[in-house]
Amino acid sequence: MYLITDQQIDFISNDIRTRGIAMASLQHGLLDHICCVIEQELEPGGDFETHYQSVIRRFYQAELKEIEEETAFLLTNKNYYTMKKTMIASGALSVGLLTAGIVLKFLHLPGAAALLVLGIFLLSFIFLPLTFALRVGEKQEKSQKAISVIGGVCAMLISLGVLFKIMHWPGANMMCMVSLILMLSVFIPLYFFWGFRNPATKVNTIVITVMMFAGCALVLTLIRAPHATRSEYVEQTRAFYLNDQIVKNEKRLAGMVSAGDQSEEIYLACEAVKSFLVRSETGLNQIGADFEAGDALIGESWPGEYFGNSPSEMKKLDDLKAKVDHYNRSQTSALRKIDTNVFELQQRVHATLLALNQIELTVLQNRRELVAMK
Repeated sequence: MYLITDQQIDFISNDIRTRGIAMASLQHGLLDHICCVIEQELEPGGDFETHYQSVIRRFYQAELKEIEEETAFLLTNKNYYTMKKTMIASGALSVGLLTAGIVLKFLHLPGAAALLVLGIFLLSFIFLPLTFALRVGEKQEKSQKAISVIGGVCAMLISLGVLFKIMHWPGANMMCMVSLILMLSVFIPLYFFWGFRNPATKVNTIVITVMMFAGCALVLTLIRAPHATRSEYVEQTRAFYLNDQIVKNEKRLAGMVSAGDQSEEIYLACEAVKSFLVRSETGLNQIGADFEAGDALIGESWPGEYFGNSPSEMKKLDDLKAKVDHYNRSQTSALRKIDTNVFELQQRVHATLLALNQIELTVLQNRRELVAMK
């Protein structure tokens, strides 16, 4: 076992200070640790200076003062490891919940929406904030920190936009568009400019930049332009208007024969529900031929939102369902049954309006069939 002399101890201590270690406690700790390693590894009579140089290199990658910088960082960020563990746990849990939610959604099993919302919530409010908080807290240039902050904001906006889209909350499209514009116009150019200057990260920067740009472009291809959205709304409204005119014409023809009480009740109930949905969507009681000029368009709202805010109208819908169920049970096999999918409220307003028109056509045509069979 090698025994270190006082002169060698002074040499090690001075060398530690010369290499940039200013903290007294860290100096003593390194000195003690290096002395113990040398005494255990160096044979008696061995070359102290050569072995010391090989031992000291084990404590750093570029220079010894990295230890002091890392120590100062850990002392400043006392909760670093707790935050890191929480980040990893929340990331793993969010991925598990999202995976389970997607599987249940594809299989049309209950619980998919709850798992997806919980997974996106953990991703948006725990994993992503902790990830970028730790990234910003690490030793890096101010430009890198700014890029990390912008990247974190973009990622959170995209994640929240998806959450709002799933929950049908307002502002989802705006969040996604803002995040994509911010990424394309600010984050990606800054990331590319900073990384391209460094020869060590030049190739990776180019590859990642191309992947991010391609990803944003692919997402943008799935987003309709305002003109295309309006055109689709016009076509949806026109389809309902023409279908509604067919229903009214069928009502005139059926009214010339005899009036069946069940058919009339269902028809009037459907008209009341249609009027409520049209009024909620456009502000008008009914759609006229000049709907496009008046900008009275049927969009992509969900009927459940309107009925959820109006218990009295929800009661009318429940009464209509009861009338339809009674009508289906009382009809003979020669007549058509009414499709009750309209009452699930899992489709858009325009689809619900068309389904209500179909209910009216069914009862009116059945009425005419009954008269023809007599």
